[in-house]
Order: sequence, then structure tokens, then C-alpha cells
Amino acid sequence: MHRILVLITLSDSGIEIIKSNHELPEKEMELINQWKKESILENFFISVSKKSAVLIFKDIDEPNSKKLIESLPYFPFMSKIEYHDLNKQF
Repeated sequence: MHRILVLITLSDSGIEIIKSNHELPEKEMELINQWKKESILENFFISVSKKSAVLIFKDIDEPNSKKLIESLPYFPFMSKIEYHDLNKQF
């Protein structure tokens, strides 16, 4: 089963901006929850430090996953984004 794993790291300055704007996390989670309801987001993890996240998409390709990530309110504050095309074994 095909999956796209996305590893995201936020910039230090971005974290400060996000913390100071309470609307950004709400808007971010609205999209995340929408993707979950649409069954295209299989898993979502946030590091304990809240500086990084892991998203696992299913039933979409890498170009579409990139478009989704770029639509996130946190996107301008991301310092590193990695996309990994995977095949789920079990």
C-alpha cells in the first residue's frame, strides 16, 4: 500500500510567531482534521518539543501531498520538509 511520509521541522523564529498567534494553530488543525475526515491523512505525530511533525498520507501522490503541505498556515514557518515515497508492508 502506497504512502507518503512527510517530515516537517519548524524554524525557531517560526515557533515564536506561532505561539504569539492563537489563530494559526486553530487553522492548522482544521486542515489536519479535514484531511483525516477525507481519509487521506493516515497518521499525524507532533514531537514533544512541538518543533517537528510527521504526517503519513495515503491514497494521494507526492505532488498532491506537497500541495497540501503548502496550503498549511504553518508552511511559511517550516525550515525543513522531507517527502518519502513508501510502500506499507503490514
